[in-house]
Amino acid sequence: MKIWVYAESEGDAPTTATLELVTKAREFGTVEAVYVGDNAAAVAPALGEHGVAKVFAVDAGGSLAGVMGAAAIAALVEAEAPDLILFAQTYDGRDAIARLSVKLDRTVLTNGMTLAVDGDTVTVGTAIFGGNTLVDTKFDGAKPCLAAIRPKSFVAEPGGAAAAEVVSVGTPDAGRGAEAKVLETHVEEREGPKLEESAIVVSGGRGIGAAENYDPLVEELAKLLGGASGASRAIVDAGWVPYSKQVGQTGKTVKPKVYIALGISGATQHMVGMKGSDNIIAINKDGEAPIFSVADLGIVGDVHKVVPKLIEAIKARKG
Repeated sequence: MKIWVYAESEGDAPTTATLELVTKAREFGTVEAVYVGDNAAAVAPALGEHGVAKVFAVDAGGSLAGVMGAAAIAALVEAEAPDLILFAQTYDGRDAIARLSVKLDRTVLTNGMTLAVDGDTVTVGTAIFGGNTLVDTKFDGAKPCLAAIRPKSFVAEPGGAAAAEVVSVGTPDAGRGAEAKVLETHVEEREGPKLEESAIVVSGGRGIGAAENYDPLVEELAKLLGGASGASRAIVDAGWVPYSKQVGQTGKTVKPKVYIALGISGATQHMVGMKGSDNIIAINKDGEAPIFSVADLGIVGDVHKVVPKLIEAIKARKG
C-alpha cells in the first residue's frame, strides 16, 4: 500500500504530529509525504529518518498552505496513485483535507485515534458522543482514502532509511483560493514547553473558582515543575484562558508523564484529551468526581488549600 502524509513543520523540522503519522504509516507500506513550503530540503532528512521515501515539495507562492497543498495533491493523485492520505488534525491539516475532499469527491474520516489496514481495507477508530463510545469505520469506495488523525494518537519513532528524495512540484493552480496571501505570521509567545509536548501538564477547571486564580494555582505549579499549563473546556468557554490551553476532544490531546488536574470534574470531553497520560493526579473537593476514575492518585480536597501547600513544599525542597 502506498501511503501519503501531509507533512507540516515548525521552522526547519517536521511537527511531532507529522512524525507520529509517518511512524504509524510505515507499518502498512511505502510512505511518501507532501510538504508545502520553501524549506523542503531542511525538513526532508527528519522525514526520511522516520520512514518517508519521497517528499513532494510544493511552493505555496505566498498563499495558504492548505489551499496549495490540496491543489497539489489533487493534481498528483492520478499519476502517483496513493491508496491512503493522512493528515494531522491541525488547523492546516483540516483546511487541506476539506479542500481535497471536494476536489477529489471523496469522503473523509476526521478526528481519528486509531488506524488499521487489512489488505486494501482501511479502518479508522474515532471517539464519539463526547468520548463515551469508540467506533471503527471502514472506507468503502475509490482510493485514495482521506483521514485526519488526532495528534498524540501514535508515538513518533525513528526507523526509516536514508534521507528522503525531494521532488519539486512547483506551484499548483489553485484557482481563486490562491488569491488569499499570507502577509504576516505571528508565533504565540510562551514560557516553558509546548502544551502538547510537555512531560508535565498542570490543568485547571471550574473548580479553581475564578479567572484570577489561574495564575497563582495552575501557572505557578506548572512553572515550578517545569511543565506546561492547560485548561478544561469550561474555563476556556468562560473566557478565563485562551483556547490554545484547552485539553480535550475539541482541544489538544496530551500524553505527558504526569498530568495534574486541579478542580476538573472530568467530563468525558476533557478525559478524551488526557487519559493516555502515564500518571494522572487529580485534586477535587468532590470525592465522586469522574476524574478520579482515571486518576492514579486522587486528593479529595479544596484546591485553594491543597495547591498552595503543594507549591510551598516544592519551593522549600528546591531552595
